[in-house]
Amino acid sequence: MTSIRIRSLQALDLQSIPLPNGTEVSSLVARTSLDGARRVPQGAVGRVASIEGDTVLVKVVGVGSVAYARDEIAPRRVGQVRFALEREAAEKALRETVLLDATVGSRAWGLANADSDTDLRGVFLLPFRWTAGLAPPPDTLLSQDGSSVHWEHRKAIDQLLRADPNTLEMLYVPEVRVRDPLGAQLVAHRDAFVSDEIYGTFGRYALSQARKLAQNARLAEHRALTTGWLRDDPALTLDATAARLAREASLALPEPEAIARCKQYLKQLCRSMHDQGLLASADFAALVSFSKTASAQFDLPRELRPKNAYNLLRLLACATQWLRTGRPLITVEGALRTRLLEIKSGQVAIAQSLAWAEAMGAELEDARARSVLPRRPDLRVAEALAREARTEAARRHFAPVSGVFGPDGPPPPTPQFEQDAEPALDAALATDTP
Repeated sequence: MTSIRIRSLQALDLQSIPLPNGTEVSSLVARTSLDGARRVPQGAVGRVASIEGDTVLVKVVGVGSVAYARDEIAPRRVGQVRFALEREAAEKALRETVLLDATVGSRAWGLANADSDTDLRGVFLLPFRWTAGLAPPPDTLLSQDGSSVHWEHRKAIDQLLRADPNTLEMLYVPEVRVRDPLGAQLVAHRDAFVSDEIYGTFGRYALSQARKLAQNARLAEHRALTTGWLRDDPALTLDATAARLAREASLALPEPEAIARCKQYLKQLCRSMHDQGLLASADFAALVSFSKTASAQFDLPRELRPKNAYNLLRLLACATQWLRTGRPLITVEGALRTRLLEIKSGQVAIAQSLAWAEAMGAELEDARARSVLPRRPDLRVAEALAREARTEAARRHFAPVSGVFGPDGPPPPTPQFEQDAEPALDAALATDTP
């Protein structure tokens, strides 16, 4: 089947393309890492960490942070270029269609400090003309740094019915700014979306993530150990490294099985690092070569940062109270707040944080057994809200009304065959990227 996409721009200028945080980029010049310890050659691959003015901070795994001017880097993949263009175009065209937005995250939870970001979540509504054509309209508006996210009304309804934590909490935080009567309707009927489903989406999700973090913490420790050994002794073989790792990991297995498991882990590590662009090939020899020049200490993986651990405990506490009382725990206080702030500041080892999360599992199960919430959300109310929003968008168009929802609002995207867009993108990347 032929695919149709939104036409983003007629002419491509890679230096004008926005670079959202996390975008994979290639360097067009050689640079030195911020700590001055490494010279990073032209063609290095990394991910955008932040942008301040004309300076782009790029995180290069195994090296650290490197600062580039905007014209010294270029997006590495065609898909990322297209995504960035489409996202920027949608955000500019539809920013006035927001029905409500809310301040979420640590500022809503009472856990913010001077360095905390201000995170926004909200709901927007597609104008009638954007839903009537062939080109698939955007269902999410996302700022370049990821701090502001707005979901289209229908998508928000779907997520609310699934008791998605980010969407459901958005309607209950202290600072909800209603910008349209349709947004007020969502807030007025928010309780219709609350059900026992939060046991799974809040509570069981948090417990599963805590166990995943525990496993990732062990893997990160093993990766650092392995690369350190290979840096000190490049002559180590795969079998010898696996045997040493088995002794260090203290696996509760017979020695041959423990060594076999660690050998398999090392092979998986090679494949994973190759997929990330860190290794030239997915084999042990490439890992040895990488270890010779890698920095002595890896940056802590994003998923292992303290803020992730403390948020899992917060989700468990929120779900437990909601199930028991019918009221969510949004802004934390007292002993729980003290504990979460200690975790956030790094005063508590991640292993201890995850142990606390496991201990809270018993309270979650008890709360579910005594839940005062309905078994399912109110589908009748959700259907009425969805229909009212689409009907109102059509009414404003045909009335007609002035503004973004009227016939003079932003023009909808035009469809374009996928294969017509690819050559221009490919040519631009091939020209500007080494």
